[in-house]
Amino acid sequence: MNKLDKIVNYLDKTLKNNDIPDYPGAINGLQLRGNSKILKVGAAVDAALPVINDAIKSKVNLLIVHHGMFWGGTQKIDGALYKKIKLSMDAGMAIYSSHIPLDVHPKYGNNVLLAKALGLSKGTPFLDWEGIKIGLKYNFKIKRKTLMRKIEKAVNGKVHLAPGGNEEVKKIGIVTGGAGSMIESVANQGIDTFITGEGAHHTYTLAEELGVNLIYAGHYSTETFGVKALAHHVAEKYNLKEVFIDHPTGL
Repeated sequence: MNKLDKIVNYLDKTLKNNDIPDYPGAINGLQLRGNSKILKVGAAVDAALPVINDAIKSKVNLLIVHHGMFWGGTQKIDGALYKKIKLSMDAGMAIYSSHIPLDVHPKYGNNVLLAKALGLSKGTPFLDWEGIKIGLKYNFKIKRKTLMRKIEKAVNGKVHLAPGGNEEVKKIGIVTGGAGSMIESVANQGIDTFITGEGAHHTYTLAEELGVNLIYAGHYSTETFGVKALAHHVAEKYNLKEVFIDHPTGL
């Protein structure tokens, strides 16, 4: 078995791709086969065209992303998608994507690693979604302003607060990415402070009405943790070079 196949098989088993549900049409696992010889692994949040270009310039052989190239079922290979596939194939670069499986992974997941960056440990899975628990909750007493500073340090940027709850935080819920729409379900779980990436306009006033501190720390920023950790682990395990392709969206 060549190195690419070894890595792909290892990632599939580690992330439990066959056991974790995802959005319809999302493809978790190897999305594009490249050369079997792997010397450098790259990590990125999105398989966007600028990311593909930067990864190729960085001589990446295997690019691990959180948001892959394929969503919503069959797509025609044209426009930006065609360019991404052609550039990658011409360079012999493989692309591996992990969405929900990476969010919820207990060691390399976005949720647990964001929590770790905030000094939180021993979280409990919570918030039902498609038969799994998609988030983590923590019993942790801290001042809201102190927590805000910790989050800003963790994501290296400003975050947005809907101050619906008390200044004294006791129960924290975390779901990275775009989980703002789940605020009502979160409130029903007894969470007083919910940290996620982004959400719709109405979730601000809804959080106020529900009595929950809703903290938007950025969809992109909250989902850099998993791909970085996973690529680093792969690089160490298989003696590879590694690079993070940073392409922030500001959202």
